[in-house]
Amino acid sequence: MLFSASPPFLVVMGVAGCGKSSLGLDLARALQLPLIEGDDHHSAASRAKMSEGIALTDADREGWLITLGQLLQAHTQGAVLTCSALKKAYRDQLRAACPSLRFVFLEIGRAEAEVRVKARAQTHFFSAALVDSQFATLQPPTGEAGVLTVDATLPLTALEQQVCAWLAQQEVA
Repeated sequence: MLFSASPPFLVVMGVAGCGKSSLGLDLARALQLPLIEGDDHHSAASRAKMSEGIALTDADREGWLITLGQLLQAHTQGAVLTCSALKKAYRDQLRAACPSLRFVFLEIGRAEAEVRVKARAQTHFFSAALVDSQFATLQPPTGEAGVLTVDATLPLTALEQQVCAWLAQQEVA
């Protein structure tokens, strides 16, 4: 997909198990943009905490969010970032680093998120014990500018189509 205006910078966000990595990868391919997998940039200490079922604090996330903002800035031709971005303050920090940033919020229910996180337990460091803390921390981006909310239980192809249509509409606006 070619963009006539400024290059797209997109965060695929939501709680653990909502499908950020899967949709992010599909969108990066469809939009011909680099993918920044947020989980790859957590510190070893943060990864260890999460694997032990210990929720991260704002202080734990601070350096991670700075790194993600720097990575967005380094990709001058646009990028797709997967990042939980659970709190408005986290999203605002990313927006400060990349003012044209848009967000796709993968909305999912607690029960479905837990099923998905448990299903990937052998291949992902995130403990299913943390699903409740994700929902407790989540401040949905309802009403924030530059945010598209989608149903995380839809097939990936449908989600990709929704996001691409939304981005094309943003280009025209």
